[in-house]
Amino acid sequence: MKKTVVINVVGLTQRLLGPATPSLSEWAKRGKVVPIEAVTPAVTCAAQATYLTGSWPAQHGIVGNGWYFRDECEIKFWRQSNRLVQAPKLWEIARAADPNFTCANLFWWFNMHSTVDYSITPRPMYPADGRKIPDIYTQPGAIRQEIQADLGPFPLFHFWGPATSIQSSRWIAEAARWIDRRYNPTLTLIYLPHLDYNLQRRGPDDPSLAQDLREIDAVCGDLIRHYAAADAEILFLSEYGITPVTKPIHLNRIFREQGWIALREELGRELLDPGASAVFAVADHQVAHIYLNDLSKEDAVRAVLEKTSGIELILDEEGKRRHHLNHPRAGEMIAVASSDAWFTYYYWLDDRRAPDFARTVDIHRKPGYDPVELFIDPAISFPKLKIGGRLLQKALGFRTLLDVIPLDAALVKGSHGRVADSADEGPLFITQRPDLLKADSLRAVDLCNLILSHLGLERDERIHSPIVVHPSFS
Repeated sequence: MKKTVVINVVGLTQRLLGPATPSLSEWAKRGKVVPIEAVTPAVTCAAQATYLTGSWPAQHGIVGNGWYFRDECEIKFWRQSNRLVQAPKLWEIARAADPNFTCANLFWWFNMHSTVDYSITPRPMYPADGRKIPDIYTQPGAIRQEIQADLGPFPLFHFWGPATSIQSSRWIAEAARWIDRRYNPTLTLIYLPHLDYNLQRRGPDDPSLAQDLREIDAVCGDLIRHYAAADAEILFLSEYGITPVTKPIHLNRIFREQGWIALREELGRELLDPGASAVFAVADHQVAHIYLNDLSKEDAVRAVLEKTSGIELILDEEGKRRHHLNHPRAGEMIAVASSDAWFTYYYWLDDRRAPDFARTVDIHRKPGYDPVELFIDPAISFPKLKIGGRLLQKALGFRTLLDVIPLDAALVKGSHGRVADSADEGPLFITQRPDLLKADSLRAVDLCNLILSHLGLERDERIHSPIVVHPSFS
């Protein structure tokens, strides 16, 4: 097989290639750039699962970054077990063709307990005293200590939250080179999240984005030089493009006004009780799954959604089939926002009654995606002093909240999740092997076979397994 590396530059679009991205732009000119028609929802977990299985969410089951686990009556986001993906993965298909094939997965999602040979993914430690300590999960387990001894601890707080920076993507890129030097995998998957941050904070039209583009371009340039020296096929892709937004939609507040939301009060704070709610929304950027525990309210829910400004599509059972989202994990209905709108998870009507985790970075407890975690509350007069004080309290063993996140959804200026209106605003694919492209655009489900082709394999669609070696690499 041909050694191949797939570099996922989150948020990269053809529109963003230009003077601020000399390495990526030169690489694109030497090969070919084609747009990808994003999967719905165009969010990290659904997009990656579609790319790596060549199947739709209706088959692989990843209907978003999170969903309602009906048997547990809980909303869960950012789960990590690869066993949640209900379809054969790219590396399993390749290994079936060649037992000598090996794969390294560097920070693509659902990266725990998978069948790849080498993996690294974020896995903080949560001691009982309330601290969150940066750490990783690796396969084999010994890599965890060895790589952090060489590269330093994974910079978790630069990976997500108000302190995000290029440091996390640089660490991931260096980790990829570290793995490559020691194990020389046949296929390496690399996830570089840096552009995701300020594209959501400030939107794609903010002039300051040029600095972010220069930073991620430098990281990509280093990777190009490393893998080109190893004679690898180097592929770049992205999962979605981010568009400007001005309109947050608070679906759960709307449903609460209808009397459909059930709440539990704890210490004067309100917690959403999805299992007891007649109707509730699981917000995920520009897509929201609407779950109906009371199916008799379907017509009433539709009527409310149709009156809500900023909603572009309402998918019923037929709509879910058309968009390949007809999976039991999906909501009974799915709302898709217009290009300038996005959905919040907010359900409280008084900020004083918001749950304590609302003002913290807590991706696992919030019943929906919260991009406001990228901001520090502008109402805090001396944020560094407050953060330093909280961290000192934690270091001394006190239980305390790092409550610095605002509750103002209007701060968010960029979002994604719906299919982009134009090709240059959506995800892209860059290859040096245009002869392997069968069209001038790609569907998200085409990526699995295309990566197999770069490895030197072709897949028999009748039996969903590779059976021939591509003549270019025989």
